[in-house]
Amino acid sequence: MNNTIYLTEQDYKRLIDLIQVQRQSNGAAVNIGKLGEELKRATIVASEEIPANVITMNSKVQLKDLVSGKEIEITLVYPKDADISTRKISIFAPVGTAIIGCKEGDVVEWPVPSGTINYKIEKVIYQPEATGDYHL
Repeated sequence: MNNTIYLTEQDYKRLIDLIQVQRQSNGAAVNIGKLGEELKRATIVASEEIPANVITMNSKVQLKDLVSGKEIEITLVYPKDADISTRKISIFAPVGTAIIGCKEGDVVEWPVPSGTINYKIEKVIYQPEATGDYHL
């Protein structure tokens, strides 16, 4: 799945900084490399210009499992804000890395121990930039 992904300048800078901090602290999780690859292929746009249907940091999204049909809502957050009990998923989690920069209607896949999960991005419920929350 190599759809074009879009990132705001602010998200891009913060994520690059986050990757560098993680690498320096030797917390080199497998997904840091994957996130780095995603950032390399991203199209960078100003926060004010990001389409409202694109997943940015702190976006709340509805995903649909293409096998089971089950839908889930998650919020994509920075690691310090991650909380599985409230479905706040870290950008370093495989699903977080898979969905950043994608848009409604895209299908994303990521490996899990039992194989591969395919989710369709049904809806971007909340995106900070769409509501003018550029500071998030």
